[in-house]
Amino acid sequence: MSEQQFVITIARGYGSGGRTIGKMLAAELGIHFYDRKLLRLASDDSGINESLFGLADETPSLKMLLPIARRERGGEVIPPDRDDFISNENLFRYQAKVITELAKRESCVVIGRCADYVLRDFPNVLRVFIHAPLDFCAGRIAELNDLSFEAAKKVVQVTDKRRAAYYSYFTGSAWTNAENYDLCLDSSALGDERCVRLIREYLRIRIS
Repeated sequence: MSEQQFVITIARGYGSGGRTIGKMLAAELGIHFYDRKLLRLASDDSGINESLFGLADETPSLKMLLPIARRERGGEVIPPDRDDFISNENLFRYQAKVITELAKRESCVVIGRCADYVLRDFPNVLRVFIHAPLDFCAGRIAELNDLSFEAAKKVVQVTDKRRAAYYSYFTGSAWTNAENYDLCLDSSALGDERCVRLIREYLRIRIS
């Protein structure tokens, strides 16, 4: 990573608008935006079907919900001749490998995928967490997906629980822990556009 390059990682509560904010930010900065495209890149790199990455993506298996079952995090990717080649751990490692290579090559915005943890030792990485109260997130999801408010509320709670379990399993840290991030923004108080402006200003100060 050169001194001019930077990466913005965005972790987000479901319905908080984090993905939208990330996309707006990338467009304004003129850099690439990586979300589900990372799954295709990891699939291309590994030869593992993209659908398997999609099934494992931020969705914990039962063992991920049990702290005693946590395995060693990180490490090198597992070769194809191993029985655990398509394990959740190896799928995560391939995603981490792709994220690391992107960070070395270009400036970009990366959504989710524990990117803040994966790039924890990189310079010029701005780690952002976008959150909002449950009712705000549920209202946003209800409108976007034509759901009742109560149904949307349950979807938000289940999705956030899964994201928290995934993050904890692969990083050993709490997903909502402010110490993991440079900025924690409440999108319900700021709105999407002001979140973008605030992140851009922080970035300008950080890398100037």
